[in-house]
Amino acid sequence: MSENQTSAETWTVLRLLQWTTDFFSKHGSDSPRLDAEILLAHARQCSRIELYTAFEQEPDAEQRAAFRELVRRRGEGTPVALLVGYKEFYSLRFRVNEHTLIPRPETEHLVIEALDCAKLLQGKSLQAASGDDRGAPLQVADIGTGSGAIAVSFAVHCPSAKLSAVDISEPALEIARWNADQHEVADRVDFVVSDLLESIDPSKQFDLILSNPPYVSESEFAELDRTVRDFEPKTALVSGPAGTETIERLIDQARGRLKSGGRLIIELSPMIADACVKIAEQFEEYGQTRFVKDLAGHRRVLSIERR
Repeated sequence: MSENQTSAETWTVLRLLQWTTDFFSKHGSDSPRLDAEILLAHARQCSRIELYTAFEQEPDAEQRAAFRELVRRRGEGTPVALLVGYKEFYSLRFRVNEHTLIPRPETEHLVIEALDCAKLLQGKSLQAASGDDRGAPLQVADIGTGSGAIAVSFAVHCPSAKLSAVDISEPALEIARWNADQHEVADRVDFVVSDLLESIDPSKQFDLILSNPPYVSESEFAELDRTVRDFEPKTALVSGPAGTETIERLIDQARGRLKSGGRLIIELSPMIADACVKIAEQFEEYGQTRFVKDLAGHRRVLSIERR
């Protein structure tokens, strides 16, 4: 741009944000302003908050070129998290890529339920234990860990726990390891390639088994937004014709791997909530079940007690 252009014609930070917000709104983004801010901050290599003190500044040519490319790809449907390489979850930043699901706010309800259950289990353990048994670490498994968002968030907030982060995808586990290193919990997390619990040491018992498993039916997958359907791993989304297939396998496997009083905590679709409870009720090893609702009031997490 020439030096004699007026400020109204200059592509300042504010003008770029305004134009891009309008562009993303027309292209179906649920959070157009947030998308614009994250991408511009990434192009400028600064934090989002720094944009607010730089509204009148004009990004240089290199930054504008990088931003244009990000906006183009976002307009084509690429998720913001894949463009910048990270996603915020439970107030932590997680690296993501095409091998992992992008962590979603709904999954934070699973982490909250797990941490609440951990406090209760630790309290009971302290009351019952004596001598060297007092304060023994909780044994926790995260099945289908993906980016490690659940396992790492839990480990950060439950410093005494030992975790097994399990995924059938080795490339996904590489991302989970990196995230565990970044948040300094890798020394308490074992990473295991396994189809659910099949390759876990049969003698290992857990206080908690956590999972955000595939729970989308094959027909539902075809109707998903293209930003999910075309860019996130199908194997981490689709369970089968009914959507309950993976959860049914996990409920079956977990009953022999949970300690008495432990819990299996699963994220699910509200549409299959009743069906999943009926699956759990088939097994005499399970006792009380309860649902945790998301902010929209939908049953999002199923918490099942092992008798």
